[in-house]
Amino acid sequence: MTDTTVLELERVTKEYGEEAPVHALRGVSFSVRRGEMVAIVGQSGSGKSTLLHIMGTLDQPTSGVVRVDGVDAAQLDDREVSSLRAHKIGFVFQQFFLAEHATVRENVADGLLYAGVPAIERFQLADLALERVGLADRADSRPSTLSGGQRQRVAIARAILGQPAVVLADEPTGSLDSATGASIMELIRELNASGTTIVMITHDTALAGQLPRQVRLLDGRIVSDSDHQERA
Repeated sequence: MTDTTVLELERVTKEYGEEAPVHALRGVSFSVRRGEMVAIVGQSGSGKSTLLHIMGTLDQPTSGVVRVDGVDAAQLDDREVSSLRAHKIGFVFQQFFLAEHATVRENVADGLLYAGVPAIERFQLADLALERVGLADRADSRPSTLSGGQRQRVAIARAILGQPAVVLADEPTGSLDSATGASIMELIRELNASGTTIVMITHDTALAGQLPRQVRLLDGRIVSDSDHQERA
């Protein structure tokens, strides 16, 4: 583990069931450095969703080690894991998961709802995040008045609100048309260029190819990592 490593997995496995267990992950090891933009790519059933949940501390591995910004998640109790997730990890999903009854600003501010940040500060940070994604003028709008691309920008603003160590983006363009998806990818690249560490999970090999590093997953194993290939 180096000072620049923000996410590290060592020999991570995940099994479901006891009799004839399903091996969703089989000894996965890799690390992500601060400021990287990485694609985790694989077809349906490759283990991507399981890996996302484990990287995000939403689930525990059967064996192996997961470190987030140097902290071994297995050494924490439930409350401490929740705090780690709230402070260190941002999530962007294919579905936007916005509260329709709340304003855009309120939806973004909720990204730090469980991080112990006072409401006034959360709203101030929300305005800054909305400015970064180009939606400062829609802060008082309701999600129902926004386009799909704008809604995803709101979700991204929520994810980067507390400047997490890493943002995990799960098929972030999957619900969007190609032109809107391209604009979201451009935003993600801009955020990365300004220092945000991004790990994007996708089944789209063409989309993954746009990112500087691709980690390919098959049957719960990493079969290639362009970072290692470049270093070889």
